[in-house]
Formats: sequence, structure tokens, C-alpha cells
Amino acid sequence: MEYSFFDRDLSWLLFNERILMEAESEELPVMERVNFLAIFSSNLDEFYRVRMPVVMALHKLNLHNKTDESEDVLYKAQQLVAAQQNRFGKVFTGRLIPLLKENNVNLLFNEPIPVSVIDRVSDYFYSQVLAFLQPIDLVGGKKQFFPENNRLYFLVSLGLEKEKERSVILNIPSNQLPRFFSVNEDGKQYIIFLDDIVRHNLNKIFKTEEIKGCYSFKITRDAELELKDDYDGDVQEQIEKQLQKRDQGLATRFLHQPGIPLRILHLIEDKLGVQGSSIVEGGFYHNLKDLMGLPVGIPSLKYTKWPPLVNRQISADESIFDYIDKGDCVFHAPYQSYNAILRFFNEAAIDENVEEISVTLYRVASDSRIVNALISAAQSGKKVRVLVELKARFDEANNIKWAKKLKAAGANIIYSDKAIKVHAKVGLVKRLVDGRVKYAGLLATGNFNESTAAFYTDHIMMTANPQLLREMDLLFIYLGKKAKSAEGYDIDFKHLLVAQFNLQSKFIELIDREIEQARKGNPAGITIKLNNLEERILIGKLYEASQVGVKIRMIVRSICCLIPGVPGMSENITIRRIVDRYLEHGRIFIFHNSGNQEVFMGSADWMNRNIYRRIEVCFPVYDEHIRNEVIAMLDIQLADNVQAVNLNEQLQNIRVDKTEPLVQSQQAIYELLQQKKYDRG
Repeated sequence: MEYSFFDRDLSWLLFNERILMEAESEELPVMERVNFLAIFSSNLDEFYRVRMPVVMALHKLNLHNKTDESEDVLYKAQQLVAAQQNRFGKVFTGRLIPLLKENNVNLLFNEPIPVSVIDRVSDYFYSQVLAFLQPIDLVGGKKQFFPENNRLYFLVSLGLEKEKERSVILNIPSNQLPRFFSVNEDGKQYIIFLDDIVRHNLNKIFKTEEIKGCYSFKITRDAELELKDDYDGDVQEQIEKQLQKRDQGLATRFLHQPGIPLRILHLIEDKLGVQGSSIVEGGFYHNLKDLMGLPVGIPSLKYTKWPPLVNRQISADESIFDYIDKGDCVFHAPYQSYNAILRFFNEAAIDENVEEISVTLYRVASDSRIVNALISAAQSGKKVRVLVELKARFDEANNIKWAKKLKAAGANIIYSDKAIKVHAKVGLVKRLVDGRVKYAGLLATGNFNESTAAFYTDHIMMTANPQLLREMDLLFIYLGKKAKSAEGYDIDFKHLLVAQFNLQSKFIELIDREIEQARKGNPAGITIKLNNLEERILIGKLYEASQVGVKIRMIVRSICCLIPGVPGMSENITIRRIVDRYLEHGRIFIFHNSGNQEVFMGSADWMNRNIYRRIEVCFPVYDEHIRNEVIAMLDIQLADNVQAVNLNEQLQNIRVDKTEPLVQSQQAIYELLQQKKYDRG
């Protein structure tokens, strides 16, 4: 049967719209609403860097095939973005800036700098800003100008007569200085864009010429790295070379302020070679992702803090490995403290019984204590085996830095093959205790990254289960061989679900079991929480399950290509999306199994890249207490009627009706874990 699928890129834009809805919510503290605007802006930049190149290529193909414009993804994407940008402007200038002003915070937005603070602004310009300004003639200059990706610029038009007009590109140095300058005067705080400080002082830069116009713009460039399979050099060397070229990629968006004269616009397009990009009229200020750093320190304008909960059962006098030997345990970041995971690596580094440490690293913190522990372990003579994924988009440079340091310390560094990414989040420690080899392991839904653990919801399981850890050891042996695929490698994973081996087939088997139960008239159900849902075979299986009566409940954070609620195809499937103070990131899979529910967690979304081009690991939750806890957490999220939306047949975000009792799932989960007594079964 042919099923319907929603476009991936349009779905991503609808997820970003859900972020925008939080900025519009009058129930949130004003600075949290500002932060959601910053996230929306950052996401949109990434869309133009990562997804728009594909959309533009499809557009060209549709033009060649004479596809109707209304069916063209580029046309639909542009319409969505334009509508969202309009909403962005309304909430920012119409609601949030006035609300800040009510709290004596004056964010100057396209308005003059008050006379009372001019002297301090001028001093800041002369002492700090001026050092970083680099005016370059657009036409006939001594230096060829190439605008960097997502950097801020002015086009300044100078001269007395049209034929003598000079066009100068002037950088706004927000990559070297804070985007905002704050000054207090008469009990009020004034926050001034760096852009306006530069604009206000143009006459101090161009002293002998008339300033006829000043227009802001930025260019967004394609971020994809092209890794050739036939490249002869070392993968690290190749990626370093490609990183140098990334910000010189093809322009995908030319964003400019409104009201720019057409002749100036055409001049910029011609001289900067951006005719093939999306020409977008934006606001007077760009890179509003910088709003995340808006210098407002009023606690009442932000969320009330939720201190991370600490597992007091892990005593200071007991080895964490002895604690793990007693039974599986799980940590739910950021609700619970990440210190236990840091302790796992730190103790492994100094424990004299530890002989080997193996771990996969996909995105690590810029100042990673985990990697520093691995460096200490390697320097002390332990065998340290680290798979560093150099192709983690936008984290390549940071990962290369740490890989070099680990290698210098004596660690065995494994790089994945160019054709495949390793996205699994697993760690393994081998100890020799009283002549016996003992293992302890970490299996997680998110990266081993103490920075993102503060705001990504993830689940990290510690275990000494020999069945799981033997299979993890086999996985590390396989990874060490840098294979391009699993073909030819006969590893019979019976417990772990590993992409390239058995992950997709095992999920199909689990769905088929629910289908069989439904056909027999027995209760059947599937509950799945993912970040992204795209892969057609697994989506097709869910459609098939729905058609025979399997009740399927899903939480999908962003990309979703499955269309729920369609009679005859997906009427038994409901999908919701939750956006709150933390980024929902964990992947969880629950199958009814005739009442004996099976629970899996892991790193894998159901995307083509995860299923076919990555090494992913999902793992079963065998401990009954942990299993019940995870099920309870998902039940709370499925009952959320404050921060949740349902997705309709057009994948639009439909607010859930707020009826008593009100359930805000992240707060309810925090309170649930707060009451937990950390029993060990």
C-alpha cells in the first residue's frame, strides 16, 4: 500500500514555529520568551545553512520538470518563513520590548541613543569598538571582500554626487565584542545594539564624506562538508581542510534590512555573487540569536531555578563500580545531577583495578572534564580506547582538538570511516578484581557532555549486566576495525539494538508482534518518544499497525514525516510535541507485549541517516524499577496539557485543551524524581 508522508524540511519549519509559540506565550517570564526568540533565530540560521541547499536543489529540479508552484517545497518554505518572521517581529517589538520597559529595561530598537548616555557610548566606541572596524571599498578596493557566514555588515553609501558615490562594506564586530552594551542612568537600564553604536559613530570613521545611507545585511552559507570516499589522506587532516572552507560555501540566503534602494541591492548582489541565494528582506537587526545574551539580571523575569537532584545512595566511601555491581541505575538529566556520570569517568581514571576504558564521543564540552579524565587515565598507563566522531556537524573543530590531546596522552584514538558516523553513546570500563574480570558500562540517549546535560533531557543507565556489556565490547572491537559497513561482520547482537546490524529489523519485529496481537483481538500498543521521525519503512510499519487497531502514542520533538489521524491509514496514531524550559532529547520505545511491557532507550532517531548511515545503540531496560519509572515519566508527558501541542493532519501545532488538573510535564517529572527514595530493588 502507498502511504502519505509529510515533507521533512517543511516539518522542521513547523517545529521552529512551535518554538515561536513559546515566545508568544503570555504565561512565560519575559526573558524566557526573549530566549525562545533567540532559539528560533538560531534554528532558522541552521535551516538556511543545512536544509535550504537541498530545498533549492529540489526547486531547480521542479522547474525542470515544470512542477506546479504551489507544490514546490521552496515556495512553501518561503511562505512559512515569511509568516513566522512577521510573527517574530510582532511579539518582539509589540510585546517583549514594552514589557522590558515596564521593568525599567530599555532595549533600544531602531531608535536614537539617549543624550544622557551618549558620552559613555562614545567612550566605549573609541576605546573598544573602533579597534575592530575594517571598512572595505566594495568597488575598486585594494582588497577583495568576501562576507563570512552569518557575520554582520553595513553597506555604507558615501559621496556628494551620484557619479562620485562610494560604497563601503563595514563589519559589525559582534564576533569580537558583546552584541549589547548596557548602561544605567537615573534608575533605568539602557541596552544598546553594537550595530547602533557603529551606526551612530559613522561620521567619526568617514570624516570627509557625506553619509548618504547605511544598510545592514548578512549572508548565510551552505554548511555541508564534502568528504570524498576516495580521499587518500587521513580523515582528520581532510576535515580540518574542509572546515577552513565551510564559511566559504555557496550563499543560501542574503538577508537585508527593509527600504534598501534597488540600485544598492543590485550592486551588492552583483559584487558579492549571491544572485542564486534566497534574497530575503528582514528587519533592521540580524543574528537575533544574540538575544540569548541580553544583559538583563532581574531574577523575576526568568524561570525559577530547579536545582539538580542528587542520588544520596552513592556514598563517598563506596566505589561507584561497587554501587553499579549491586544493580542497574539510571540518571535523568537535567533533573538529576550529572555528577555521577563525571564520577564514573573520574574514578575509572584513578582506580588501580581499572585496566581498560572504552567510550564513544560525538559532541563533548568545550572544556570537557570527561575527556580530561580520559587523558589522566591514558597518562597513568591504562588502556584508553576512544571513538571520536570527527563528522559531528558544527563540533568538528572541538572534537579534533580533543582527539589530538587524547592521542598525545597515549590514548588509542579511533576515527569512524568517512562513509559512516558513530552516533552511539556508550562507555565501557574493564576492571581486574581479585583475579576476576568485571565490567561496568554506560548506555545513554545523549552525548557525554556535562554542558548540554544542564538543559537537554536525557537518560543515562549504568549497568554491570554481563549480557549487555559483552555485546558492547564486541561493538568496540568492530569500531576499531573502521569498517565502512556491517556487511561481512557476523555479530549476533541479542540484547543491544545496533544500527547497521539489527536495530531496524528488531523494531520491525517488535511492531509486528503488536500487529499480531491486535489481529487476534488482544490489547496492543506502542509508545515512542523521538526527536525526529522520517524513515519510510518504519513509518510504514506504524501505519500498518494503526490499520489493524494498534494504539500508537508518539512524542516527536521536531521533524515528523508521519501524518497522524487520517481515516483508513493512521486514525490510531496520535502525535504530540513538547517544548518547555529543557530541550526534549531522550529516545524511548515502549511495546505493550501482552501487558509485560518492554522498554528500550538509546541514541537512535528514526531518520534515514540514523538507520542507514550511522552506528547507533538502543538498549533494553531490564530492571523493573527503572522500567516502571521510565513508563511513568512518559505517561506524565502524554498527559501534559500546558506545554504540549498535538499535531494534526497538516502537522500544525494545535494547543492541547487546558482542563483540570493542569499537567506541566517537566515540572511534574522533577517533582516525581524529587520524591524518589532511590531504592535499589
